Amino acid sequence: MGPNGSGKSTLAYSIAGHPDYEVTDGEVLLDGVDLLEMSVDERARAGLFLAMQYPVEVPGVTVANFLRTAKTAIDGQAPKVRQWVGEVNQAMKNLRMDPAFSQRDVNAGFSGGEKKRNEIFQMAMLEPKLAILDETDSGLDIDALRIVAKGVNELRSPENSTIVITHYQRLLDYIRPDFVHVLYKGRIVRSGGPELALELEERGYDWIKEEIGE
Repeated sequence: MGPNGSGKSTLAYSIAGHPDYEVTDGEVLLDGVDLLEMSVDERARAGLFLAMQYPVEVPGVTVANFLRTAKTAIDGQAPKVRQWVGEVNQAMKNLRMDPAFSQRDVNAGFSGGEKKRNEIFQMAMLEPKLAILDETDSGLDIDALRIVAKGVNELRSPENSTIVITHYQRLLDYIRPDFVHVLYKGRIVRSGGPELALELEERGYDWIKEEIGE
């Protein structure tokens, strides 16, 4: 969490390998391996997933083909068709997505809420070790928020981790965090448990700025 312009999305995109950002010092370790030494596709194959704040449209590539190609690249072999179709249908059912969406081009003509559900659908099918959700709750009505949060919660396990970037406590009513970190001017200036998010909802960020002398 953190005020606008504090570096939350910059952090997410830097970890994912966005070409606009250069990391000049430090490491980003996933299972002891430095992601910064990898290309973007290598990071994805290593288990990194980024759900973008503004998911891009990919005309000409269907959701089904996109996901099957991605899954094949991650696993090193194509998933068995019958099992894959069953998993796709179940994941779409869990997220209350029309099965016809799998034959539509990736995010093309999707509403904001549909794009966010599609991001969580991809996450469910690719089963990343580390997922970064960049303001996945933005633009969602309350029903869509609950569905997206349910999808995230169902993927939680001791085998994976999720970094959730959000401005609002409302998402954390459904996705209970283990830790809350406040980013300000590119630095983590405060950490705590779920109660910190509640305090931020009530008091905003000015009190934290005062505490660090700003």
